Amino acid sequence: MLLNTEPFVVQSERWPKSGRVILAQSDSESVVVYQAYRPSIGHFAAKHGYFGGDFSMSRMTWIKPNFLWMMYRSGWGTKEGQEVTLAIRLARNAFDEILRQAVHSTFNRQVYSSHEGWKQAVANSNVRLQWDPDHGPSGAPLERRAIQLGLRGPVVEKYVRDWVLDIEDISEFVEQQRHAATAGKLDQLVTPSEATYAVTDSAVAGRLELDHGGG
Repeated sequence: MLLNTEPFVVQSERWPKSGRVILAQSDSESVVVYQAYRPSIGHFAAKHGYFGGDFSMSRMTWIKPNFLWMMYRSGWGTKEGQEVTLAIRLARNAFDEILRQAVHSTFNRQVYSSHEGWKQAVANSNVRLQWDPDHGPSGAPLERRAIQLGLRGPVVEKYVRDWVLDIEDISEFVEQQRHAATAGKLDQLVTPSEATYAVTDSAVAGRLELDHGGG
């Protein structure tokens, strides 16, 4: 597996305990995001290194940079239609562009001058932003907020054709770690190494309402 991993109990000590924060595995060139699909889509993507086959370009597709948030949503790969977990390595500048274009899924008066202004921003944007409660390995909610980003239209096309550097099927790893997570054996749990992602553009960081990692 290409992902860097660490014991969960080690890295969780350095993660912020609350607030809106982007946790991700990244380097100077790339950022890892996660998606979970049914086998026909997931296996095609992992085999060919791009999305095709049954993948729909007309639907919004959601990416998550936080591994445990993906595990919560997919039930550690046990929910129907989410059996194949993919680790997708994106170009870092592409991830930053996605953040730059992101518009909140619900009206936020701290960010948008009016409800009509927000509706116009939604109509003009191809990226949706949601902050949801993060969850621990057992599925218990945390005070920290996790980000997910919905892509549609031209952004999906760029995601599929230009921005993906690598796609890896990590379903076997997920299955191995699920046993430790669901049994509460956190001292045995290993997860992808993640840290607070730094958004260097202060305007973007402010619009995202980041509590940690803003410029």
